[in-house]
Amino acid sequence: MPAIDSILTIAVQQGATELSLGTDREPGMFRHGSKLRLSLEETSDETLRHLLGSLLTPERELATSNGGVAEFHYESSAGTFEVELTGRDDGSGLDVVFHRGARKAQGACPEAGRPMDDATAATAAPVHAPSAFCFAAPLASATGALPDDPLSGLLRHAVSVRASDLHLCEGDVPAVRIDGRLHAMLSEPLVGLAALLGGVIPGGFGGILASGKSIDTAFDLPGSGRFRLNAYVAQGRPCASIRILPDAPPPLVHLQLPVALEDLAELPHGLVIVCGPTGAGKTTTLASLAQEVLRRRSVVLITLEDPVEYRMRPGPRGSLVRQREIGRDVRDFPTGLRDALREDPDVLLIGEMRDAESVGLTLTAAETGHLVLASLHSRSAASAIDRIVDSSPAARQIRIQLAECLRAVVSQRLLPRADGDGQVAAMEMLRVNHGVASLIREGRTAQIATAQQAGRKEGQLPLERCLADLVRAGRVRLEDARAVANDVQALASYLHG
Repeated sequence: MPAIDSILTIAVQQGATELSLGTDREPGMFRHGSKLRLSLEETSDETLRHLLGSLLTPERELATSNGGVAEFHYESSAGTFEVELTGRDDGSGLDVVFHRGARKAQGACPEAGRPMDDATAATAAPVHAPSAFCFAAPLASATGALPDDPLSGLLRHAVSVRASDLHLCEGDVPAVRIDGRLHAMLSEPLVGLAALLGGVIPGGFGGILASGKSIDTAFDLPGSGRFRLNAYVAQGRPCASIRILPDAPPPLVHLQLPVALEDLAELPHGLVIVCGPTGAGKTTTLASLAQEVLRRRSVVLITLEDPVEYRMRPGPRGSLVRQREIGRDVRDFPTGLRDALREDPDVLLIGEMRDAESVGLTLTAAETGHLVLASLHSRSAASAIDRIVDSSPAARQIRIQLAECLRAVVSQRLLPRADGDGQVAAMEMLRVNHGVASLIREGRTAQIATAQQAGRKEGQLPLERCLADLVRAGRVRLEDARAVANDVQALASYLHG
């Protein structure tokens, strides 16, 4: 593996789209033309050649003599890159630029206007998979040919363009979601999806087709990350939705959240809920918070997930991590929760509170000296509390338990950045103090919003105030903020207050 891969990995982690190096100059890292910080010294010609290693073949060195240029495709451990290697006219050295993702339109892209070249044609995939693919505007420059394994090629290309999800269906072209928006891959329709996914679905796709059920699983692709797969059938056709995940949860500080959550990792016990709609980043925030606990403390962490998404690392303080997957390691959430209470946990991470039994066991765990981190599908902190109470016929008892053990509710959304470069998180924070606990106990959740508005010094943050701050800072557009606000009038009030 060339030494340059370590620098390319840093570039990918920082969201860079281009890495530039040259003899006797400092490396540069850029995101769509905007320079990013990269603290590396000038690279001598010897150092640059060492970094390039096997990439600097005799043929390419000959091609770059007297100011020539060698262009080639590179599949690194960090992702897919198009490389421009240029020799200097005076023979003083080399310059090299790594462009993240394939840049040159070829073959199957109608916008290209050029036939597929001989090298691409020689490595094209079989007729039952797309032979080449590219993206519709604004991503028409992202193209590339599939390698021998078409699924790996699709996944690696999705990673290279920073997609969050890949959608596949028999007879349709693949599509990706980037910064919340769908983009179609322009190629031949996908054929043979059941066989394509057979290697990553336990028991193969045949059982799904026969039963009419869906399946959730997760798998790893070396060099590209981890993927969560939901395979299902629609109108008699095999389909799949694949969520793209890093190998490990990012540190909390790297999420650039509008609210600091690090103090929650120091809680000795109680319940912390992360809520929001599908695709709001709940799983990532929850996993990063659990990883922060492992970084700060020596604990036994037990997770119950369906499926396991992020791989947790024990951290520097000798923690133990036990990640259990529903349906594989344990029958269901209630069984896993009952088991966990007998397994000496300090911290429990619960993928989702789904029913009255799992809610009751979760609250019991939080009451009996454990820190419980859980996710829930709800639009706001108040609605999360209502949903938990409504899940049980013993509403009064649940309210009392919640008032005693609930420590915080974090509700979040992901919005497209105003500059079009990625997404930004907007958050609502409810910290349960004595006053909020009384409202929960007495069933007056409608008044929680008022308590949040009045409790800024105590760390309370209404979603609309956070949205207003993001709009005023120019980070998100007003229309996008309005689309996710729970109370548009409150948003307008904060904007003009």
